[in-house]
Amino acid sequence: MNGIKGDSMSSPTASQKFSFSRTSSTGSIPTAGCTSSASSAQNTDDEDSESSKVPTYKDRRREAHTVAEQKRRDAIKKGYDELQCIVPTCQQQDTLGSQKISKATVLQRSIDYMQFLSSQKKKQEEELESLRKEVMALKIMKANYEHIVKTHQSSPSLGQNQVSDEIKFQVFRNMMDSLFQSFNASISVANFAELSACVFSWLEEYCKPQTLRELVLGILRQVNATINNQ
Repeated sequence: MNGIKGDSMSSPTASQKFSFSRTSSTGSIPTAGCTSSASSAQNTDDEDSESSKVPTYKDRRREAHTVAEQKRRDAIKKGYDELQCIVPTCQQQDTLGSQKISKATVLQRSIDYMQFLSSQKKKQEEELESLRKEVMALKIMKANYEHIVKTHQSSPSLGQNQVSDEIKFQVFRNMMDSLFQSFNASISVANFAELSACVFSWLEEYCKPQTLRELVLGILRQVNATINNQ
């Protein structure tokens, strides 16, 4: 009996074998649970990576600032390039012999060129104003000459009473005779210094506009009386 009992205790029964087989067969269930957990963790990592690819507000703002800054730099570079093409002095090479002048040099040369243009404009405006005045004076002279011509054309009979050359010469001779008489009476020719002093004194006394006017009027009266008597 003891031997049979010992054998029954040492060897598993059929029910125990079936239980062991079920346990071994159902041992894959925990494995399936682990696989599900791994796939769930992988899906979470994919979602995190996809969410990390979406730019945040800070990223968008940084990108917009970068684009705006690049546009500003491009605009400044374009402006400097246009200045260098327009301003003649900017097309010259720098004193150091480099092919490209600095931005500071471009600005300074542009300022100098604009000041030069401003001075040239002012000079041209002054010349233009002077030319306008000359044109105005010429127009006035032209109007005066036209008026003289019209007056002469409208009075052709005046040409019949023109003074002859003989009468003009007589007036001139009488003037010169009168002046020579006063000159001969006032001038001393002892030496050159005395001659010079006497000439200036004679001019101041006998060649004043009022004196000459009275002399010419007297001569004209005499000539007129002679002509009328003839």
